[in-house]
Amino acid sequence: MKKVTAIIKPFKLEDVRGALAEIGIQGVTVTEVKGFGRQKGHTELYRGAEYVVDFLPKTKLEILLREDQVDECIDTICKAAHTGKIGDGKIFVESIEQVVRIRTGENGPEAL
Repeated sequence: MKKVTAIIKPFKLEDVRGALAEIGIQGVTVTEVKGFGRQKGHTELYRGAEYVVDFLPKTKLEILLREDQVDECIDTICKAAHTGKIGDGKIFVESIEQVVRIRTGENGPEAL
């Protein structure tokens, strides 16, 4: 089992969610986060005052999958979240040792 974590631009969330649903991925955990990468924030103007935004709003998706679903999931996220501009995001893949569904007690892939 694997966990795919994707950091994307917030306005791309619905596109990514819809694309994942089309390939049969049902469970996604979404968190609103802030961060920066190479773009290192930006300057904004508010009521005539200029200020620096160090951390930009991002959306973090966490998806648990069988190993045979990972490549398709990554391709789908990349296509749906792509804008071609800096800050499109990153995808991380981690191994998961165990999953337990609390309601039924199921373990492993059956718990996904």
